[in-house]
Amino acid sequence: MLTNLDNEVIFKRAFTDKLVFTSFVRDVLGIEIDVDKIETEKQFSPKIGNIDFKLDIFAESKDKRVAIELQRIQYDANFDRFLHYFLALIIEQQLRAKNYGIEQVVYPIVVMTEPYKISDKEGRPVRNEVLLMEINPKTLAGEKVHLYGHQFICLNPNHPEENTPQAIGDWLDLIYQSIHNPERPVLNKHHEGIQRAVELISYDLMPADQVAAMKNAEAARTVTFNNIYWQARKTAKVLHKKGISIAIIAEAVEFSEEEVQKMIDYKWED
Repeated sequence: MLTNLDNEVIFKRAFTDKLVFTSFVRDVLGIEIDVDKIETEKQFSPKIGNIDFKLDIFAESKDKRVAIELQRIQYDANFDRFLHYFLALIIEQQLRAKNYGIEQVVYPIVVMTEPYKISDKEGRPVRNEVLLMEINPKTLAGEKVHLYGHQFICLNPNHPEENTPQAIGDWLDLIYQSIHNPERPVLNKHHEGIQRAVELISYDLMPADQVAAMKNAEAARTVTFNNIYWQARKTAKVLHKKGISIAIIAEAVEFSEEEVQKMIDYKWED
């Protein structure tokens, strides 16, 4: 039986392993990386911008030419947060440089574990398994001028697509199966990195202290989510009484319109 990769402790246990990390990076980015150490809860000093954020997992190549940040996110409450991470990593490289040149290529990878709730600027719902963003100019003819290698990747196994490369799909299967089918996961166990990850997150092989940490993390997340949900429900009811539309309320509280309707319909003692 697998433990849940949606759990912070389990995610870090798996992806801070060098074999798992480098295999994942190779399959997602298509690059080989030799890392010295893999850090967790990475923070930059001095702080970059107005958000004092932590990076779940961070590693640099030994030659300092590549920096990779791996983040597990349960919900897409604010997609702008991911963009902030991307740009902050680039800025941090420039702060360490002797001039304006940014020699180190940065690759933030965000793993979403819940279906998307966001829509694009035209109001179309986002339903993609893999989203890519890079910083390169284009000519008026639409041709990309490859000046920078920086790339942001967002992965979400809840929206499978036929054109997702198998190498990436194997990892998304691991994440999805650990959450939704942990007792009988269907995985590519011939993949060395996947096999190692399975060993690390198998409940029967988990050290007692890691099991305790996993349960504590889950309890803390449940309390946090319940508090967020309760406040959102309270706000939704107040806005609804003022005649605000469901769509606007959903955007304000950062939950889906369906969930907002449930919040409004919920009966409680005021």
